[in-house]
Amino acid sequence: MRLVIQRVSEAAVTIDGQITGQIGTGLLILVGIEHEDTVDDAAWLTQKVAQMRIFSDAEGKMNLSVKDIGGDLLVVSQFTLHASTKKGNRPSFIRAARPEIAIPLYEQFLTMLETEMGKKVQRGIFGADMEVALINDGPVTICIDSRARE
Repeated sequence: MRLVIQRVSEAAVTIDGQITGQIGTGLLILVGIEHEDTVDDAAWLTQKVAQMRIFSDAEGKMNLSVKDIGGDLLVVSQFTLHASTKKGNRPSFIRAARPEIAIPLYEQFLTMLETEMGKKVQRGIFGADMEVALINDGPVTICIDSRARE
């Protein structure tokens, strides 16, 4: 699983003119799922997201997690995070998981995040054409791939 995590002061997802997910201070998380990803990847990433210290403490140092500050999460599925651009100019998405694999794992990841955070996680709709708006705070953007954890 591959995540792009952005520290935001606000973010929202709109589908067909309707806001489906919206947060204030917290993290916007774009999620790409590969065909080889498992619940173990989702569990490892859940802990990383909840404990990553990328919010400022009283001295202005990045020393607090989203959980520490009571921040919110907005999670959006994005298969394009697994684009291969090695050949030609048209990206290949062959490594991205098919919906029958990706959707259940995406839902499990959301459930794990809700359990860890103790609150509802805002979200987009898997496979929908979404508009994502955000104000990146910092800017702070972190990329994590569960395949690169060792």
